[in-house]
Amino acid sequence: MDYLCLGLASEELEYVDTSLRVIMSVHVGLNCLSLLAWGTEDQKQRYLVPQAQGQKIATYGLTEPAAGSDARGIQSVAIKKGDRYVLTGEKMWISMADVADNFLVFAWSDLEKKKERDPSGISAFIVERGFKGFRSATLTQKWGILAGNTGSFTMEEVEVPAENLVGREGEGFKIAMFALDQGRYTVAAGATGLIRACRDASVKYAKERKAFGVEIGSQQLVKEMIAQMESDYQAARLLWMRSGWLKNVGRRNTRETGLAKWFATVASERAAGDAVQIHGANGYSDEYPVGRYYRNCKGAVIYEGTREIHKLMQADYLLGYRTDRPTRCELPAVEHAQ
Repeated sequence: MDYLCLGLASEELEYVDTSLRVIMSVHVGLNCLSLLAWGTEDQKQRYLVPQAQGQKIATYGLTEPAAGSDARGIQSVAIKKGDRYVLTGEKMWISMADVADNFLVFAWSDLEKKKERDPSGISAFIVERGFKGFRSATLTQKWGILAGNTGSFTMEEVEVPAENLVGREGEGFKIAMFALDQGRYTVAAGATGLIRACRDASVKYAKERKAFGVEIGSQQLVKEMIAQMESDYQAARLLWMRSGWLKNVGRRNTRETGLAKWFATVASERAAGDAVQIHGANGYSDEYPVGRYYRNCKGAVIYEGTREIHKLMQADYLLGYRTDRPTRCELPAVEHAQ
């Protein structure tokens, strides 16, 4: 399966429900592809292989109670003691926090650089659920993606073997950003599936529901909303597919993937709002799926880079304030890609 197939799978999964795509995004996009690029052969055999076989579930731990968009604001620390690192900290808003077996965790390994907010002091680690001092919990008060597990985990002096350091010490921030490139790609493709779900549900309802003696689909303002969904769907699909092609041929795609994620998620929020509007009072009921689409879409406009962060990124690229420098490890290209 190449990266375009990963995008297609993400789109189809979210066409059904966002929670299904989230599993794919976190397990494959954020965790497995990061280990594929940055992991040692030993780590790949111990963790990536069983994860790829579905024997183990994996997730990603960057966000903390006081650190979301500001990734340098994390407070988790990793103190080197002999052949181990001792991790202490708390992670929040973690998909599959209460069900995953393996966690790709980011923490400060250089406390002097932590004081300076120098990201080269952050390292990445593989943490197993069974490690002593690890505890997780489920977040019960969220109002979207209800079929998926979201929660937190706490590390109280968790001893992690040195061989579970991913990449080199101090490369954690680069690995975290690399992971987001892959996660954002699946989010963009998934949001595209949600737009399509909104479009199809709206078309069906607009042809069934009658008002003033005619199908509501014959009303121009309803047509406008449906046409916007189609325009957004086709544009979002082309954007994530471009990113998938760039991944296939081994080209850096942070800029293109960020644009795809921003456009698709914002468009999905618009499509879901309009789908509820087209359904009228019925859209405000769980009898129809569009209310679920509306609750689910909002998360993707926030996680893995808010729409505001992505706006700033795209402007910075154009203004020359931001450029993507090569990283030591890159996502492997697909051999058959042209």
